[in-house]
Amino acid sequence: MTLIKKEKKSNYLAKISLGVMIAGFLITIPFQETLMGRLLQGGFEAGLVGGLADWFAVTALFRHPMGIPIPHTALLPKNRNRMITALITMLEKDWLTKESIKEKIQQINFADKLIQLAEKELSSVTFKRRMCLVLNETINFVNVEKIAPFIEKVLKDYLHSLKVEKVLDSIITQALHKKLDEKALNYTLTEIEKCMSKEEAKQKIGRIAKQLLDNIEADGFLKMAISSFRNLITEEKLGTMLQPFMLKKIILLQSDDNPYRHLILSRIREELEGIQAKEQLMVEINNWKETQVSNWNTVDQITEILKQLQKKLILLVEDEVFIDKYVISLIQNFINSIKTPEKMESIEHWIQKQILHYLDKNHSKIGVLVKENLEKLDNETLITMMENNIGKDLQWIRVNGAICGFFIGIILTVLKTIL
Repeated sequence: MTLIKKEKKSNYLAKISLGVMIAGFLITIPFQETLMGRLLQGGFEAGLVGGLADWFAVTALFRHPMGIPIPHTALLPKNRNRMITALITMLEKDWLTKESIKEKIQQINFADKLIQLAEKELSSVTFKRRMCLVLNETINFVNVEKIAPFIEKVLKDYLHSLKVEKVLDSIITQALHKKLDEKALNYTLTEIEKCMSKEEAKQKIGRIAKQLLDNIEADGFLKMAISSFRNLITEEKLGTMLQPFMLKKIILLQSDDNPYRHLILSRIREELEGIQAKEQLMVEINNWKETQVSNWNTVDQITEILKQLQKKLILLVEDEVFIDKYVISLIQNFINSIKTPEKMESIEHWIQKQILHYLDKNHSKIGVLVKENLEKLDNETLITMMENNIGKDLQWIRVNGAICGFFIGIILTVLKTIL
C-alpha cells in the first residue's frame, strides 16, 4: 500500500503536465485563425508530442507501454540478470574492493577503541548488573553432584601416589627444626609430675614396690635381710619414700642442663631420623595408607562442601560491594596490564590479522548476499522500488519534455508564419 502511494505521488506532477498540454491543444483548436491561437496551439501540440514521447521512453524502461509488447520496451525486466551481475561486479571490483576495505580497516585502531569501550562499560551500573547475572547463572549451572566423584578420584589418585617416606621425612624435619621433640618431652614430664604428685599415686607406688619386694627371690643372708625388711616396711611407707624421690628425678629431667634429658632427646631424635630405614614399618604404614584411601568414601562430604561453597558464592556475587572490590577491580587490573605500547600493538596486530583474514575469506559473499536479496524480489516489486527511488527524476523528464516541446512548438509556429 505504501509503495502504491509513493508511486502515485511521483507520477502526479508528470500527469498534470501531460493533461495541461492535452487540454491546451483541444482548447486552442477553435482559435487557429488568430496569430495567438496558432502560436498557443503549436506550443501545446509540440508539448503534447514531447510529453507523450518522454512518457513512452520512461515507461519503456520498466514495462510495456499500455501493456502492448512493443519491441525494445520493458528493458529492465528483460535485462534483470545482466543488471544484477553488473551491480555485483561494480560492488566487488569498483566500490567495495578488498583493497579499499583493507585500507579503511587499517586506518582504525580497534585495540584502543575496545579498551575505551571496556573502561566506559566497567563504570556503568548496567554492566555491574549483567556481571552479577552472568556470575550467578554460571555458579548455578555447575552440577556439584557430577563434579564430586571427579574430585574424589583426583584426591584418591594423589593420595595413592603419595609416598609415606617423603611425608614422614618432611614432618620429622619440620618437627626437629621447631624443637617439637623437646616440647613433647616437657609436656610428658609435666603431666607425669602432676600425676605423681597426687595421693593416690603415692599409694600405687607403695603397692607396686611392696609387690616387688614380695616377689624377690634370694638365698642365705640376703633372703633373711629382705624378709626382715618386709616385716618392717608397709605400702604407705614405701610410697612416702619413693614418691619424693621419683618427683625429684622428673623435675631434674625438665632442666635443660640435665645430662639424662639430653640422652633421652638424643635417643628420640635418632629414632625419628632412622624411622625411614625401618623397611617393615614403612611397608606396614604404606599398606595401611592404601587400605584407608581405598575404603575412604568422600563423595557425600565433597558434595556437601561444594553445595555450601556454591551458596556462599551466590550470596557473594549478589553483593555489589564484592563485584566492585573483586570482579570489576580484577578486570580493571587486567586492562591496565595490557595497556602497555608493546601489548597494545600486539593486540591490534592480532585483531587486524583476524579481520583481514575474515575479509579475504568472505569478500565474495558481499555479491552473493546482494544477489540473494535481489532475487527474493519479483519483477513488479523491483520495478516499483526503482521507480520510487529514481522515479521523481524520471517524471521530471516527462515534465521537461512537455515544457520544452511547448516552447519549441511556439518557435516553430513563428518560423512557419514568417516563412
